Amino acid sequence: MEKYIEGNKAAWEEAFDKRDGSWGSDITERIQKEDYPFFEKEMVDVLQNIDINGKTIGQFCCNNGRELLSLVKSGKAAQGIGFDIAENQIAFANEKARELNLPCTFEAVNVYDIDERYEKQFDIVIITIGALCWFEDLNRFFEIVAKCMKPGGLIVINEQHPCTNMLATEGDAEFDPNHRMECHFSYFEHEWTGNGGMYYMTLKNYHSKTFTDFTHSMSDIISGMCNNGIVVTGLQEFDYDISSGFTAIDHSGFPLSMIVQGKKKRTE
Repeated sequence: MEKYIEGNKAAWEEAFDKRDGSWGSDITERIQKEDYPFFEKEMVDVLQNIDINGKTIGQFCCNNGRELLSLVKSGKAAQGIGFDIAENQIAFANEKARELNLPCTFEAVNVYDIDERYEKQFDIVIITIGALCWFEDLNRFFEIVAKCMKPGGLIVINEQHPCTNMLATEGDAEFDPNHRMECHFSYFEHEWTGNGGMYYMTLKNYHSKTFTDFTHSMSDIISGMCNNGIVVTGLQEFDYDISSGFTAIDHSGFPLSMIVQGKKKRTE
């Protein structure tokens, strides 16, 4: 396992151990009572136009499992399998699956290390906010994802827009609250390291173990898919934030989030 991935595993497990009591506390109730909780409206619209009933769903970087659990329940999928590097989050997700009596299993594994047991297993793959940035090589990432998809399988990515990588956020030296849409960083090739923790999960500031993440351009994402036999079938861009980092500039005309859809070729 690459050193930066080992470091991220330790940092994520530390963050989950320090999580606020409210983090994940609404999963059971919302999934029992709501249709497609934890997805944005536009993502729900996409998912409702896919025949999920009886299908096998995969999620890469599933965090605490809430989105996969939501989709399996609401879409009446036959099975859901989620992957994440943090062992304590995976244990939490498996506990929620048992509590909800849903056919979901979660495995603690680095995506790069997913083995042949999952080859051609998934009818549908979902990737959600905050997943792609943890991988230095997206071509390698999508190679694994594509191998796990059945021929003709679908993928739906709901992620932060790559243009946001040029913006400064609170805590950056360049951040100016009066010029939030000013671009400070290169759109291309940037590695970030930090010890500021995961506030959205912990609701506290602490000196964390080191997180390392990477910015990726739109071409990195699209090329990574196409190079591995995934045909891009749809792209939507939105001017609202799903990362909790740029909500102050929602609906200001700056691209903040997106949905990318694709389909794996039937012949390879």
